[in-house]
Amino acid sequence: MTPPSHSNQVLGILFKVLSTLAFSAMATLVKLLSDRFPTGEIVFFRSFFALTPVLLWIAWRKDHHHIFPKHHPVLHFMRGASGTCAMFLGFTALSLLPFSDATAIGYTAPLLMVVLAVVLLGEKVRVYRWTAVGVGLFGVLVILSDYVGGGGGATERTPLGAGVAIAGTLFAATAGTLTRVLVREDTAASTVAYFSVFVSVAALVTLPFGWVMPSLPDLGLLILMGIFGGLGQVLMTTSFRLGDASTIAPFDYVSMVWALLISFFIFGTFPTVTVLAGTAIVIGAGLYVIFREHQLGIERNAARRAQTPTTPLS
Repeated sequence: MTPPSHSNQVLGILFKVLSTLAFSAMATLVKLLSDRFPTGEIVFFRSFFALTPVLLWIAWRKDHHHIFPKHHPVLHFMRGASGTCAMFLGFTALSLLPFSDATAIGYTAPLLMVVLAVVLLGEKVRVYRWTAVGVGLFGVLVILSDYVGGGGGATERTPLGAGVAIAGTLFAATAGTLTRVLVREDTAASTVAYFSVFVSVAALVTLPFGWVMPSLPDLGLLILMGIFGGLGQVLMTTSFRLGDASTIAPFDYVSMVWALLISFFIFGTFPTVTVLAGTAIVIGAGLYVIFREHQLGIERNAARRAQTPTTPLS
């Protein structure tokens, strides 16, 4: 395989950064709409209208003959179910937590994927990565320390929200781990399209439980939210086609920059020093895991191209 050129690497980084911006815009709309619409309705619009840019991307790549998954139907179902739970819980966490806090807790998912790779896939993980996972989980405990006894100063900073966010990251990590198995035989196009359809159908089940008829402006925002989500997926996938995963993956954490700006300028909140310190620990551990896996030559390119959203910003 020919190594990506320097110009392609730079373009890949640009596409990755743009994907974090698209996912952040989507998550901002999720939080803004969460006080007017039930989570199931928001999840439906996010998944169904995400198909618009995804299908256009598939058509442009002339990849439509690979759109239907051909292998492991049970694993596709399990991946869809775990990803659906992750999206429901992640969006609920966004409605219950400050924007930046929800983002920070979501960074736990890649660390949990290391653990699940051992449990579900039988991978061998050496002491260096186990140490990084332990340090990262300690960082999560630092973040959560602000939630003990309802501390932290923000009315949104509640133990319930933190618990929902943690549960969401566990389901997201499960979905991401299953994705690594599926993309060995099915294409990114089929995996992404199937997931969007699966979540849309699952979200429709909540229709009898009190969906709200949106006004025309809100309908536009709901559709835009879905398009941002699909666009983020396309940009992320393209970024990993252009550059090495080990080069592109660390730019996931640019989403924290957007989260801080959005929290301050749109929602009027800012993380505490404790949350910032914990986030720095989690990000540092995540970066080390990426570096270590690159050293060991573990292939993550294909899995990341079709990665199930692993934080509320995805």
